[in-house]
Amino acid sequence: MSAYSLWGAFEIGLIFGLVALGVLISFRILNFPDLTVDGSFPLGGATAAILIHHGVDPFLATVCATLAGGVAGMITGWLNVSLKIMDLLASILMMIALYSINLRVMSAPNVPLITDPTVFTILQPAGLEDYIARPLILLVLVIAIKFALDWFFTTQMGLAMRATGSNPRMARSQGIATGAMILLGMAISNALCALGGALFAQSQGGADISMGIGTIVIGLAAVIVGESIMPSRRLLITTLAVIVGAILYRFFIALALNVDFIGLKAQDLNLVTAVLVTIALVIPLIKQRLRAKGGGRHA
Repeated sequence: MSAYSLWGAFEIGLIFGLVALGVLISFRILNFPDLTVDGSFPLGGATAAILIHHGVDPFLATVCATLAGGVAGMITGWLNVSLKIMDLLASILMMIALYSINLRVMSAPNVPLITDPTVFTILQPAGLEDYIARPLILLVLVIAIKFALDWFFTTQMGLAMRATGSNPRMARSQGIATGAMILLGMAISNALCALGGALFAQSQGGADISMGIGTIVIGLAAVIVGESIMPSRRLLITTLAVIVGAILYRFFIALALNVDFIGLKAQDLNLVTAVLVTIALVIPLIKQRLRAKGGGRHA
């Protein structure tokens, strides 16, 4: 693999690290199976791209894209909390609706950003190649968001959200407004995914209606791979683990597609993802069996 490919994998891995943090909040902390991600990720890209294309400041466009994702996540939570629609079905309904919304936002299947300014072109240090500058900018942003989430989940509101996902009945008995916690958690989750989509569009030179396909699978893969490599009960370690999982996932993908003797091509991406997720799911089971065998020998 070339240095350019390695930096590229690192860059995309960091962007999907934001998605992985969002998926961690919905699937692990709230225990809410959320497929809205496949719609909120391209929503962030579409919103940022169309605003930048019409002359809006890239930073403001990115903030607006993040807020749009938060609104989408909140609507998913509202469908579940207020209308009592099953969580998985609520997210599927929102994901389907967002496909049409994204087309409306862009007024076309795609919006190019080849000649438009982005947050990366503005922040790029002089004398540093863009393919190196982008990952470094993303690294600072992802670390900042990781520590912000770590802090938030130690606050009273963050602990209430964790209690809501862990045991809703007990949380309600303690006076926690579990419905509000679900709405807030879903908003934060999808806001992070939309932020990832906005940065992805600016990094790759445009937004496309199909850019969200399989995003939830990638996010879950990052979470599963990260938790398998760095298992911990501490949220501080878990948030780091899912970011590392996203980066490793992209490195595995880049390696599989760039090594000639493997013979994989771009259309094999979903197959590689399925294999990686399967391996990540099997690793804990193998570890458990090995520990059981070791304990049996000592006995």
